[in-house]
Amino acid sequence: MFESAELGHKLSKAEYAEIEPVLRTELLETQLDLLDKKDFAAVVLINGIDGAGRGETVNLLNEWMDPRHIEVHAFDRPTDEERERPFLWRFWRALPPRGKIGILFNNWYSEPLGDRAFGRIKKARLDQRLSEFNRFEAMLAAEGVVLVKFWFHLSRDGQKKRLKALEANPATRWRVRASDRLVYDHYDRYRATAEHVLRRTSTAHSPWVIVDGSDPQYRAVFVGRTLLHRLQAHLEHVRKGYRARLVSAPLVAAADRRTLLNALALDQPMERKAYEAQREALQGRLSLALRRRGFTQRSLVLVFEGMDAAGKGGAIRRVTQALDTRQYHVIPIAAPSDEERAQPYLWRFWRRLPRRGRVAIFDRSWYGRVLVERVEGFCTEADWMRAYAEINDFEDQLVSHGALVVKFWLSISADEQLRRFKAREEAAFKRYKITPDDWRNREKWPLYEPAVCDMIDRTSTENAPWTLVEADNKYFARLKILRTIVETVERSLKA
Repeated sequence: MFESAELGHKLSKAEYAEIEPVLRTELLETQLDLLDKKDFAAVVLINGIDGAGRGETVNLLNEWMDPRHIEVHAFDRPTDEERERPFLWRFWRALPPRGKIGILFNNWYSEPLGDRAFGRIKKARLDQRLSEFNRFEAMLAAEGVVLVKFWFHLSRDGQKKRLKALEANPATRWRVRASDRLVYDHYDRYRATAEHVLRRTSTAHSPWVIVDGSDPQYRAVFVGRTLLHRLQAHLEHVRKGYRARLVSAPLVAAADRRTLLNALALDQPMERKAYEAQREALQGRLSLALRRRGFTQRSLVLVFEGMDAAGKGGAIRRVTQALDTRQYHVIPIAAPSDEERAQPYLWRFWRRLPRRGRVAIFDRSWYGRVLVERVEGFCTEADWMRAYAEINDFEDQLVSHGALVVKFWLSISADEQLRRFKAREEAAFKRYKITPDDWRNREKWPLYEPAVCDMIDRTSTENAPWTLVEADNKYFARLKILRTIVETVERSLKA
């Protein structure tokens, strides 16, 4: 795969002097066009052999274009805060908004590639990571991100020559680190691992581009032209209204019309006196469980979804009563802000993930894409259909990192919802809870019900199952929620 990059490509100074002013002008004009239209973001990944000119090329791109609209992130070993979140968390936070270019130096490929090359992980673990990256990048592409992946390559002799030249000059000696020498000493193993990584992750939507790093002038022109052509091609697609045609397989309802929701017995009995006694006991167990030392290596992510007036807020308050206020954060999810609309859909949820030992409570969540956005037509059918797999990937990454993901759907009958709506209108201190949107959403009940059933069916996994809560009786619903959380936490601590 690297053979063509070892041919010794070169440009003379005269050729470079002729090409460079035209290329940088076109790059700057294209960057400003991207900034003006804000139709998509561009993410440039910089990886490769030490000494192949990665840093010099990034500096040159900043010089050729407007650096105010380029976000450069150079990743080193993760900090303590980053280790307390899933692996991709710090890269999600670095994604640029629409209209801007993000350059990620030593990105998600660097750590697993080095770990495998130097024997710290097995090949199966590397391949698992690469599959995760392919799905992640496919999601970015589907969200409109242009991903340009550069691998800067040098032959072993070329790297040796480059390192010697740097070390010989007192002004550049500082650039040679111990890790550079380590890669050189194990060049063949590192190259073989890199070939495997690039072969497994070079896809139609985000192919790898191999850059010959032996000649700085050729390298600069090649990278600049590649980035220019990718941006121009995508801008042209947007201008023409082009969108890849995605066909979704139809979701077919059960022939007998029996569903997960209409099979529930919603009016479960529970008296107030019995409720208060059990609630107190469950809250005590939850508080003690979250104070145990084992929970410091975990985090808890609670997801509350349900029809309007199903009792999500009341249930959340009964949970938080058992928690230390320093330990949890309640995150109400409404319509996305302008900042959030400029990013891939899951971005705003990734940035709110809790550290180890903490609790994040989502009052509505990432499931909005397959519920309200599906029903209201805020996204295409292809978008919400692919969201099921993207959400499952997201939650798998949380669980793999030690998070406990507990998801509740609070289900009420249409008659009980109507009773609660009227009660809210009649009580002055509850009127803020009822809005015209609540009445409008009620009219779309027949559309929401199949959407909820599809959501539960397609995203209730062994790692993050849904708990269906019969919520016509608030006392019963609150106890079921508390009990589910307590048992999940206690079971994880025993394991």
